[in-house]
Amino acid sequence: MKINKKFMQKSGLIAVSALLIGSAAFCTAIRIIRAGIPVSVNTFAAATTLPAGNGKYNIIQTPSSTESKNTGKTKTSSSESSEVKEEESSSTAKEVVKENNKQTSSPSFDSSAASSEEIEKYDKEHEGEEQFPVLEFTSTDGNVSYNGIQVKNSSSSDINIKKELESELGFKIEKSTEPQVLIYHTHTSESFLDYDTGYYYESFYPRSSDKSKNVCAIGDEITKQLNAAGIVTIHDTTVHDDPSYNGAYDRSMDTIYKNLKKYPSIKVVLDIHRDGIGTDTQRSKPVFTVNGKKAAQIMILAGYNYDNDEEYKDWEYNLRFALQIQKTAGEMYPDMVRPLSFGDFMYNMNVNTGSLLIEVGADSNTVEEVRYTGYLLGNVLKKVLDPDKKYGNNDN
Repeated sequence: MKINKKFMQKSGLIAVSALLIGSAAFCTAIRIIRAGIPVSVNTFAAATTLPAGNGKYNIIQTPSSTESKNTGKTKTSSSESSEVKEEESSSTAKEVVKENNKQTSSPSFDSSAASSEEIEKYDKEHEGEEQFPVLEFTSTDGNVSYNGIQVKNSSSSDINIKKELESELGFKIEKSTEPQVLIYHTHTSESFLDYDTGYYYESFYPRSSDKSKNVCAIGDEITKQLNAAGIVTIHDTTVHDDPSYNGAYDRSMDTIYKNLKKYPSIKVVLDIHRDGIGTDTQRSKPVFTVNGKKAAQIMILAGYNYDNDEEYKDWEYNLRFALQIQKTAGEMYPDMVRPLSFGDFMYNMNVNTGSLLIEVGADSNTVEEVRYTGYLLGNVLKKVLDPDKKYGNNDN
């Protein structure tokens, strides 16, 4: 696999800009450490903002701080430079196959909703702290649409949704005992609120090394469903954003290469994140409801090769894959998906033709809500990745 060296050729101007941004981020980090308060969305250039007049909103209460993601292309590095330990991967192909043989049907969602006693204890632990509200919303409309499929196109290219849906994917899932899906997390420490109380406390900081409370919990739910369906999935929970947030995409690329080298049968690579929406004094979370139970909306990201990078020439296959997930999720669970984000970025999606980044909820969603979404997303992916499913000119 080629190494992306383009970013090494960045101009001096960009380097100076990066230095200034880095200084600002450092000052922000100091503020967080000293004050123990959440980061304002306005601190980072890549902050997500609420859609203007194109969603459904209900004010309740709960939080969100946005982590910045490089909107440009990231450096890729060879798997040989990775120092990731084998034991940090949550499963091996042999263990996965063994577990699959025990299962006769898809596992149901193991709900762990908080009790009133737990919430009372939570409030007591934060007694004396200031509370801030959360805006609960459902985002439904993009700026490009086709047959109910919504896309927010911020790229420098037009998009023909119908054409892409009618085209073939860049991979074919097979009936095999070999791993075909890799789930990982560039920002592994991204976490959530514990309870859906309608507020958050000033000390809330949505980062955690506890894998039952961060984005790894989502990956676990997706992995359960895919493995139960016989689509062997590896969930790598290697931490890439701690102790340093900078360089997380380079480190996660090393993890991808390590897994692709060990399991060359992998065709789909999914980077599971969470969003951050709001300010220091008000957070927002995207939600929808399935069977009377609240879940977190997802947002799929697919990038456009705006500068004709040879390493990213197959970007359109990722977009097609993203649109198939968007379409299927909308059919199975109405309002599950926020508009698909299509823009001038790469986010390590150049590794193969089945690579995507998926944001599940925001930091102001609860662990229960995003776990439930992970379970639902697993069901969606089972249908999209069904070995008998045909795409392109055959069946869609």
